[in-house]
Amino acid sequence: MKRRLLTGLAVLLLSVPVLASGATYQIDPDHSSFQFKVRHMTVSNVRGEFKKVKGVVSVDGNDLTGLKVEVILDAASVNTDHAKRDDHLRGEDFFDAAKYPTITFVSKKVTEVDENRLKVVGDLTIRGVTREVAVDVDGPSPEVRDPGGNIRRGATGTLKINRKDFGMAWHKTLDNGGLVIGDDVSISVEVELVRK
Repeated sequence: MKRRLLTGLAVLLLSVPVLASGATYQIDPDHSSFQFKVRHMTVSNVRGEFKKVKGVVSVDGNDLTGLKVEVILDAASVNTDHAKRDDHLRGEDFFDAAKYPTITFVSKKVTEVDENRLKVVGDLTIRGVTREVAVDVDGPSPEVRDPGGNIRRGATGTLKINRKDFGMAWHKTLDNGGLVIGDDVSISVEVELVRK
């Protein structure tokens, strides 16, 4: 009995430093999405996404305020399911993907809003212009082991930006004074992470 107790205690003590030292996760691009929507002709929303993404999330033990996030999107991978529009978005009027091939986000500060929500403040860079933004995050979820033995967790993030803040000022005015494309862009992120 004493031997079993000592063995159990040893296992527990050996596992604590692993939890305390934190973990690093890679974004799983096959199970993650980076989507946006913008008002079109003041009557509906057009949605799109970025198909190519990579990134790393580091968590310092159980202290989520020490969380670090780095995300890189391939600007040329923008997709709205409309080839002509996608070519326009990749061009100089919008992302100018030939000159600025990546869109990046790097976190600077994390605060816990409540038990399962965070506010992640960081630098978003589009077209070489960097602005501080705040991402509302649900999660991260607890870790789970997938059928292949990998450790996973996930999170959902939302934010809103003004495209003109990042040099995307192209517009056409409608007869009623509205814009063909709105200035505000809503961004939603679903991220699945795999522990390295």
